[in-house]
Formats: sequence, C-alpha cells, structure tokens
Amino acid sequence: MSFDDKLSRLVERHHELADAMAREGPRSAQDHARLSKEYAELSPMVETIVALQKARGEISAEQLRAVEDKAITEIVKFQQDVGLQSITDGEFRRTYFHIDFLEQLGGVKTDIPVTVKKPDGTEELAPPVIRVIDKVRHAKNIQLADFQYLKSQVDPLGGKGLTPKVTIPSPTMLHFRGGRAGINKEAYPELDPVFYDDVARAYGDELRSLAAAGCSYVQLDDTNMAYLCDEKMRAAARQRGDDPNELPHRYAWFINKVVAQKPAGMTLAMHLCRGNFKSTFAAQGNYEPVAEALLSEMHLDAYFMEYDDDRSGDFRPLRYLKKGKTVVLGLVTTKFGQLEKKDDLKRRIDEAARFVPLEQLCLSPQCGFSSTEEGNALSLDEQKAKLALVIDTAREVWN
Repeated sequence: MSFDDKLSRLVERHHELADAMAREGPRSAQDHARLSKEYAELSPMVETIVALQKARGEISAEQLRAVEDKAITEIVKFQQDVGLQSITDGEFRRTYFHIDFLEQLGGVKTDIPVTVKKPDGTEELAPPVIRVIDKVRHAKNIQLADFQYLKSQVDPLGGKGLTPKVTIPSPTMLHFRGGRAGINKEAYPELDPVFYDDVARAYGDELRSLAAAGCSYVQLDDTNMAYLCDEKMRAAARQRGDDPNELPHRYAWFINKVVAQKPAGMTLAMHLCRGNFKSTFAAQGNYEPVAEALLSEMHLDAYFMEYDDDRSGDFRPLRYLKKGKTVVLGLVTTKFGQLEKKDDLKRRIDEAARFVPLEQLCLSPQCGFSSTEEGNALSLDEQKAKLALVIDTAREVWN
C-alpha cells in the first residue's frame, strides 16, 4: 500500500467512526469510549491530510468544503451536547483565526506566518505581515456562506436559546501590526479619518450582510489591546513611531466607528487574546494600561478577557466597566488539559465581583482550543471536560 493510499485509508476510517458514533443502537460504554478515543486521535491527522491534499491540488475546493461541512455538523452537536448556548463552527474552515478573513478585504495583503523554533525547543508563531496596499473596501461577503451553513445546522436542533455565533478578527489588526509603514501612503496620505472610515465601512458592510442572513452575535478577536499591556510590545510600538499610551484610546475611537454601523439587534463583543498558538502565549501584563479605553470608551456589548493565570494581573482594571456591559472572565485555560477546580473558579469570580457587580460578569474558557490549524495540547475529552466545568460553575454562581 502506497503512502497516499495509507493517508486515504485514514480519512475513510475517520468517516467510518463518525458514522458509527452517529448510528442509534445498543452500545456499551466501553465501546463508545473506544470509538470516541480513536475518532479524537484521528481528527487532527485527517485535518492535516485534507489540507495537504488541497494544497497539492488533489481535491477540489468543493470536496474540501464537504469535509469541512461534515466536521462542522459534528462540532455543532458536540457544543449542544455539552450545554453551550452560543454555537460556532469552530473556525474549521480557517488556517489562521485572522488572516483568512483579512486577506479577503479589498486593499489588504497578508503573508503566511512563520513558525519559529526557540532555543529551548518550543515553537512560536512569528506575527504575520499584514499590509494595506490600496483603499480598504468590502469586496465581497466574507463570512456569509459560512454563517448560513452554521445556522442550517443549529436551527434544526431546536434548542431554546441556541445562537449561531460568528468570530472575525478585529479591525485594529490592519494598523497595529505594521503601523503607519504598513499602510500605503498613496492610498492614504493621511490616516485620519479616511483610513479608519474606510475600514469601519468595510466591517459595517460585513456585519450588515450577516445580519440580513439572521446573525445576531459577532465577536471581534483582538490581540492588540492585550499586547498593549505588555512592555515589550509597547516598546515595539514606540519603535514603529506610535505612542502606546495613545493607541488604546485611538483604537477605542476606531472600534466605535464599527459599532456605529452595527445592525439593530446584533450583539457585538470583543475577545482580548494574548496569543494561543500551540498552547503558547505572546504577551503578558496587567490590563491597567488599556482598561479605561477598553471598558469605558468602547461602545461594545461585552468583553471576553483572559484571566487564566498570573500573566493577566488582578481584577482591579474591571472597575472601569460601564453599566449595561458584560465582562466574560476567561478563567479556564485552553492551553493545557489539567482541569481547574470549581471552588477556585468561584473564589476568583468573587474576587472580580469586588470591582464589578456579579450580574455584569460571566465565565468562559480563556480562548479557543485552537487559533491555528495546528491546535493546542488538549484532547477532545479534556476540552469537553473544561467546557462542562464552565457550564456547571456558571449555573451554580448565576443560577
């Protein structure tokens, strides 16, 4: 059997396992556990094989999408079974959480990130180069088809309160990564206000296309506000000619231009990410340098803030949160499989409630279980246990 035949057999076996687990009928707990374990072990290999086949031109875009569809159908049911109410497609159609979206905006050019091996043997993802080479515009509906498929899988479940959710990268990424030098001066001799207005309009067009299809919940994934808590990142911003003390306020003003175009009835949230590539991180530091701009000046509905370890500092920055807004505490790490203790989570929620009324707080994992196609160092069962812990704890704290 050739190597390619072996790869094909792995994909076939993955499909066989999915079909077997979906079939009704008597099955012992031991058999179910065996099938689930083999399926979970094969999943990352199959994702890599399919991506390789696509890159080599061995499968068409339509065939790739069919594989993605099947995986998304499975992960939607997984989320419902564990008790989640906001349901995503797992970003299963993306290679990277940000580039796949940004490169589809008119006027934007991205380069593939490079994996760097450090002296201690660990790996990190060098930030991608994101350049604005022309006027930014909404050249096409980017997430519409993906959302429509997600909605088609969520709606038949019939669960009360189940909401299909879309995640997209924050517009601040078009500025922070390269600063003024990363934005074409012929297209934008001056950034203020034309550049920011063009980007906001492009994002507004995307939000409107999603809302027209029935989307009511969108999350902006933003690394830059979190990076501005890290002194090394702040120093890098200075080297690019930016003031790290001024940037959070400029970005609040920038984000508000997008919020102003948000369709009625849509919840717009932001997740602050400090890096999540293969269970690593890129930034650390207390939220204090950005807290006022983030929680008082931005007009967003909710903020997902990472608080899974000491890198994020204490909860005092939450004092800036305005009434009517929500902070979702990311207390459960998505980087490692060890399960947190429920009593520890409750204690930390109590600590946060010293600065924010409990009714304005929620609980979640710190990030997704994967920000790139490589994934983090957790098994499917470990991910399920962490999600179940979040849900059980939230039910006990907020009834």
